[in-house]
Amino acid sequence: MTALTAARNTLERAGDVVGYPVKASVKPIQGGIAVLHAGYAAPATTATGLIAIGRFEETVDNTSGADGALSVHVKRGTFRFGNSSAGDAIAQADVGADCYIVDDQTVAKTSATNTRSVAGKIIAVDSVGVWVKIGQ
Repeated sequence: MTALTAARNTLERAGDVVGYPVKASVKPIQGGIAVLHAGYAAPATTATGLIAIGRFEETVDNTSGADGALSVHVKRGTFRFGNSSAGDAIAQADVGADCYIVDDQTVAKTSATNTRSVAGKIIAVDSVGVWVKIGQ
């Protein structure tokens, strides 16, 4: 393509809720941490190479479907998830640092020797869990 020489109607995706095609053989649950796995939305798990994109806004059952057979809405933002335990628990001193995915509702302080993907930035910690900013 060449550079513009006239006005252009450039389409946009507005808002913090975006639809993504769902990975094959998974069931994203509303409220869970959403990740991209090879370009498809999937529930967060302990694994490397996942990209955290937000929180599932609905439950979609694609357990019998192929990659992209269904789509799901994901919201970017700051959400409270469960804190890990023992030496991997997130504390107030960790605010501002990255946290890591344990499962679709739990985050941890470390990558567990490079076996976990980044969930997002720790915004706050309280007695119920960890507030995490997810998505760009």
